[in-house]
Amino acid sequence: MSMPAKHTLEDLLAIMRRLRDGERGCPWDVQQDFASIAPYTIEEAYEVVDAIDRGDFADLREELGDLLLQVVFHAQMASEQGRFDFSDVVEAISAKLIRRHPHVFGDVHYANLEAQKRAWDAIKAAEHAAKGTPDDASAIAGVSPGLPEWRRAAKLQQHAARVGFEWPDWRPVLDKLVEETGEVRAEFEAGSDPARLEDEIGDVLFVAVNLARHGGVDFSRALRHANAKFERRFRRMEQLAAAEGRPLAERSLAEQEALWQRAKQAGDATA
Repeated sequence: MSMPAKHTLEDLLAIMRRLRDGERGCPWDVQQDFASIAPYTIEEAYEVVDAIDRGDFADLREELGDLLLQVVFHAQMASEQGRFDFSDVVEAISAKLIRRHPHVFGDVHYANLEAQKRAWDAIKAAEHAAKGTPDDASAIAGVSPGLPEWRRAAKLQQHAARVGFEWPDWRPVLDKLVEETGEVRAEFEAGSDPARLEDEIGDVLFVAVNLARHGGVDFSRALRHANAKFERRFRRMEQLAAAEGRPLAERSLAEQEALWQRAKQAGDATA
């Protein structure tokens, strides 16, 4: 018994064209534009990461497909406007990979990884110059404003570190975090305006990213794990409360805290 033929990339492109067809397509797909689809693109990227974190490769396969659909969707809309099509996207990334890896696709040799990183930055700078991007000699130039803010913070810190603006290890970073936390406390106690409080909390988060960077910890991954841990313990709290006949919402904060400690202990015991 022969296996049914798998759909190809060309099939996917044809499906997307049909979905966007003004007469025969899907009304929802037809109504979308770049701005309306952008949030889904971000969401699908995070769902790919979530599947990786869970080690769920069946789900990863599906999520990668969802992410690929986003690329196809954007490319189709661009094609309809005569800007570019999917083949142009493939050409652009292929050319970029070859251009940025002359040690793989050419005869260039780098002495070490640091030399390769410097060359990578030089190649990117040349690309920006070729595009007519305004010249920016700053050490932190080129850090995209489109990155998630935690990632942009880490990138800014990494670029600044290249010229020596860097704490020697995690100790002064942790001291700085304590200092910034104290300033947040002072703002709360002073009952200051929201803008000042926002500024101080922003400093805490920026330093927290730096601390994670010094520890070799991915800030986003650490926060995802913290979210998952909170969700797991909170659901356990609800189960414990329901088993005793009184929902969580009907309990005092002290009682909820006691349930939290029980849920925490139960989770640690089964970890």
